[in-house]
Amino acid sequence: MATATARAKTTANRSLGGLQTFHWEGTDKRGQKLKGEELGKNANLVKANLRKQGINATKVAQKRLSIFGQSGAAIKPRDIAVISRQLATMMKAGVPLMQSFEMIAGGQTNPRLKDMLNAIKADVEGGSSLSEALNKFPAYFDELFVNLVRAGESAGVLDIVLDTIASYKENLETLKGKIKKALFYPAAVIAVAILVSAVILIYVVPQFESLFKGFGADLPAFTRMIVDASEFMVSYWWAMLLGLVGSIFAFTTALRRSRNFARLVDRLMLRLPIIGQILHNSAVARFARTLAITFRAGVPLVEALETVAGATGNIIYDEATQRIKEDVSVGHQLNLAMKQVNLFPLMVIQMTAIGEESGALDTMLIKAAEFYEQEVNNAVDALSSLLEPFIMVIIGVMVGGLVVGMYLPIFKMAAVV
Repeated sequence: MATATARAKTTANRSLGGLQTFHWEGTDKRGQKLKGEELGKNANLVKANLRKQGINATKVAQKRLSIFGQSGAAIKPRDIAVISRQLATMMKAGVPLMQSFEMIAGGQTNPRLKDMLNAIKADVEGGSSLSEALNKFPAYFDELFVNLVRAGESAGVLDIVLDTIASYKENLETLKGKIKKALFYPAAVIAVAILVSAVILIYVVPQFESLFKGFGADLPAFTRMIVDASEFMVSYWWAMLLGLVGSIFAFTTALRRSRNFARLVDRLMLRLPIIGQILHNSAVARFARTLAITFRAGVPLVEALETVAGATGNIIYDEATQRIKEDVSVGHQLNLAMKQVNLFPLMVIQMTAIGEESGALDTMLIKAAEFYEQEVNNAVDALSSLLEPFIMVIIGVMVGGLVVGMYLPIFKMAAVV
């Protein structure tokens, strides 16, 4: 247990750049009791820092960590979007960067998020640039985020860039939320229908079968099929459950570790009816918006395309963007390179060509992104309303079919009588 605790502390300290979190209690100049948390290398430095703030620390103790590592919920992309908006708003209002981080960290209830913000603040105070400090947390701040912040720092427009990033993150999370919402509802309903059908096959059908055996009559073909399915489920339900869990584990592992398999899955997803078009439009919108804000921040086009490739959310578009980057790097126009990959809609290519000719590439790409984001919103709304009757039909066939199959022998006997 002691080894596990030491390992957890070592991991946490490494993530915080060697700093530790201390819990303190003390009094201010009026004698009023205060308490809080502070980052520092040791208790003496924390006390000294508190004295500078006019606080007389009476108790300073290192915050204990769980043997299972850091406590608190996982940091989600929506949390990063909220932080980006808060930081942009404060900097636009003239609040210094360090004070902004301190205020944002102080308002967090998630210990993981609070520790990460304090670690970034400590790195910047130690002389690192904000982009360098953010780059130490690649799981939360991707290459696009870091590159845009670096460009904003170089140009002296960090507040504008942060506002752009915040808008981008908010739009992206809204788009992802709509797609997830459209897919989650039918998946959840079908899962419940499968669960109900399994319960009927395992527990209810055997009772009906024992009842029918007492009558000595032959069962209808449909009822016989249901009874056979019930016997199979009763005998091999554990094998089916293990197979399902194993299949899900194998699929997710292959998707994460094999690029060829992930490419195949993404290609098949893009070919699905209705959903495939939504994913196409979503990838195009993300490509256009990401390239627009990166180019607007002053990042060179070739470097911007390198960043955009990983932000499309689809390997097919990722590889297409890489080919576009290679063509642009040898002197081709962006719209010509986009046409060669035979993946982007004609309207996006035309708007890109107009933007290149007029010198307003970022503006035209933003307009294209807004158009396709609206297309995604409309398609998701239409899909949600279209799926409801289909789901009702599926539930009716699955559950209703089982019920009708069980009552067919009763109807047959009633007809004979």
